[in-house]
Amino acid sequence: MPRISAAAGAHFSSVNLPLIDTNGEELRVREVQLGSHTVSSHGYAVARTHKHDWLILLLLVLIVAILDIIHPFYRYVGKDMMTDLKYPLKSNTVPVWAVPLYAVLLPMVIFLVVYIRRRDVYDLHHAILGLLFSVLVTAVITDAIKDAVGRPRPDFFWRCFPDGKDVYDTLGNVVCHGDKNIIKEGHKSFPSGHTSWSFAGLGFLSLYLSGKIKAFDRAGHVAKLCLVFLPLLFASLVGISRVDDYWHHWEDVFAGGLLGLIVATFCYLQFFPPPYHSEGWGPYAYFKMLEEAGGMTQAHSAQNVGQQGQSTESQAENNHGCMGLTLARNQSSTFNDIESGTR
Repeated sequence: MPRISAAAGAHFSSVNLPLIDTNGEELRVREVQLGSHTVSSHGYAVARTHKHDWLILLLLVLIVAILDIIHPFYRYVGKDMMTDLKYPLKSNTVPVWAVPLYAVLLPMVIFLVVYIRRRDVYDLHHAILGLLFSVLVTAVITDAIKDAVGRPRPDFFWRCFPDGKDVYDTLGNVVCHGDKNIIKEGHKSFPSGHTSWSFAGLGFLSLYLSGKIKAFDRAGHVAKLCLVFLPLLFASLVGISRVDDYWHHWEDVFAGGLLGLIVATFCYLQFFPPPYHSEGWGPYAYFKMLEEAGGMTQAHSAQNVGQQGQSTESQAENNHGCMGLTLARNQSSTFNDIESGTR
């Protein structure tokens, strides 16, 4: 048994099992193992594992398109309410087409840069999937609330009466004679779509960066926090521009930013540990893969140890058996000699 214990100890040493943290260097060892799971080697398998998630993303895109087509609730707007709705009709400082560029494509470019450095397909896949979920879930919630609330924008008067001549029915409600599409868009003030999309995409990016650079490692590096706050600052400026352009009330922007940031946090934590966690630099799937690989290694080592132990016991039994036979033969010959009177 001591021989078997020694053999087992040799096989289960920290040299053969790098996941055992005997020297407090587990995090460093796990980071060293990066680079063996690339897009070419494991990309298809990882994407196939989450094929249902990608189908749900397509469904969310369809829902967003439907919510954009249907008409919002046309809320009652009386003449006395026009005081806060007569702001000038201006163009967008941040055009609609620019929102996907900085809220979706820019984070993806950063994800690719991290992938080129770390060569971890789990991180790349889950970052892109989490980002898309964050933006699309936010878009569905935002557009659904817009259509249900139907709050007029601050420039609703000029959308409804482009010639400046207001008309009301017998109940005091507006009778718009402007462009139908412009009027329809004028009833989608709450919450701000620009702001919610911005915080959904850039908020996710901020969480991603805080995990990658270990911003909360208790080392007190303020420069890391500045990098983390940079995407949030840009999203905040986008929200402010919506108020400056008179497309939204301040409550719309506040609600949109809060909505986008909350959804981004939930979607990020679905795939990554919290940024302040010791393993916050990688996705859950990566560490799960390491644990499964470590479990297989331990099982294989235990099997080898068992086989070696069995062979040792068998050899010992064989040796003891041979000694027994020899002693028996010696004793038998002695007794025969005594009986024959030779001794």
